[in-house]
Amino acid sequence: MAKGDYLGEFEQLVLLALATAGEDAPGRDVYEELVRATGRDVAVTAVYVTLNRLHKKGLVAAEMGEATPERGGRAKKLFRLEPEGARALKSSREQLEQLWRAARSHPELRG
Repeated sequence: MAKGDYLGEFEQLVLLALATAGEDAPGRDVYEELVRATGRDVAVTAVYVTLNRLHKKGLVAAEMGEATPERGGRAKKLFRLEPEGARALKSSREQLEQLWRAARSHPELRG
């Protein structure tokens, strides 16, 4: 992988939350899943900024949904995990698992 191809920790969390939220999930659902799963105090704008960055990288698809009366006639932006995003997540997991296996010999990390 090239330098810009690696996922940061927050990018991984957002992609995993998106995968959990399901197909064509609004950013708010991704945010709520991330907060629920991690217990982190996260700014919703940080999730949207990250989703848009992941979209630019080709890891996430984004499209506008239908306008709804609940939103005053405005449409929601919907996100979907792309196959390349799933591959990037799997690669990150494999790298971390390899490092954890290697680090097991450290006395503070045993068990």
